[in-house]
Amino acid sequence: MGKVSVVGIGPGNYENMTIKADMVLKECDIVIGYTVYVDLVKDRYPGKEFLTTAMTREVQRCQMAIDKALEGYKVAMVCSGDSGIYGMAALVYELRGDKQVPEIEVISGLTAACSGAAVLGAPLTHDFAVISLSDRLTQWELICSRLSYAARADLSIVIYNPRSKGRPDHLKKACEILLDHMPADRVCGIAQHIGREGENIRILSLRELKEADADMFCTVFIGNSMTKVIDGKMITPRGYREMKE
Repeated sequence: MGKVSVVGIGPGNYENMTIKADMVLKECDIVIGYTVYVDLVKDRYPGKEFLTTAMTREVQRCQMAIDKALEGYKVAMVCSGDSGIYGMAALVYELRGDKQVPEIEVISGLTAACSGAAVLGAPLTHDFAVISLSDRLTQWELICSRLSYAARADLSIVIYNPRSKGRPDHLKKACEILLDHMPADRVCGIAQHIGREGENIRILSLRELKEADADMFCTVFIGNSMTKVIDGKMITPRGYREMKE
């Protein structure tokens, strides 16, 4: 019987892929995924069968992975970042249900909150929330509510999917919600093309973030009340320096 391994490949470069993810991709028969993600690993794993689907075809490609595993193949379903954080792991389990075959294994990867934070400095050293602005699967009203509660709790916030062609104003609207609970000079950061060609960062205020250009290749970070800039890096202290011996 075959197996489906749902593999988080990290931001895209080999250096930020886990050893376990690399091992699974070397040992599998078939690699399946969204076209962009398959292209990131294709050259490193020659001799595999590669199957892809376009964006919004998540159910189709996960079912394809299950079907190929039932035929006896070892299948790697690749996901950007971590396979269980906005990835395909839950959907693969849902589609298989309680049948117990084929076997499913989830291989964790480096999500953009971690890899982007490292590029920006250390903005997530204390409690934080991760919120996607994509309302394709989540009602916008619920997203707004989560933003508001995270801001009121003084959490650092990581925003995935800040803007797309179909959602050109979502980041601006999110910033307006945050400005109801945060000062306009709150330290924020944008990490773009993390781990890929063209990687860059921007440190800016929440006021500036409201008008910033941040596309789907960006991950946005909003600091908490303790976040500051040190040597051009975004830093959120946890309080170790103030801790008594």
